Amino acid sequence: MNKVILVGRLTRDPDIRYTQGDNSMAVARYTLAVDRRRASADGQREADFIGCVAFGRQAEFAERYLHQGTKLVVTGRIQTGSYTNRDGQKVYTTDVVVEDQEFAESKAASEGRQQQAGPSSYSSRRDMASEDIGDGFMNIPDGVEDEGLPFN
Repeated sequence: MNKVILVGRLTRDPDIRYTQGDNSMAVARYTLAVDRRRASADGQREADFIGCVAFGRQAEFAERYLHQGTKLVVTGRIQTGSYTNRDGQKVYTTDVVVEDQEFAESKAASEGRQQQAGPSSYSSRRDMASEDIGDGFMNIPDGVEDEGLPFN
């Protein structure tokens, strides 16, 4: 099974292009910065930068709503490929083909983070994301766990 689930932030606005021909289709490319679970030996958090490509309606969604710094949950599949560049060298590619993408934080949390961050580099935004600025989720009141949630 080829299934990928990522949670990360867009490193820049998505690059949107449209295919040629009668059935023109949107294609969106973006890179997600995905934090690693563990810090490096010197205590610094590290991230992987993963290329994603979305087609059709998913690409149109990216064009309308996604921008640099947006925190996303992306599900999809890994696709590898290759091409020959202008210098005649073979280049190998690995991308995540987006099947679904959802916001991973509330609009208010995203806007608050952007206002605090200003025009800064990814590393400083990532450090700031660990501060408690609210994630848009409601706390479960005490005692509810005992009673069970209504959708159990």
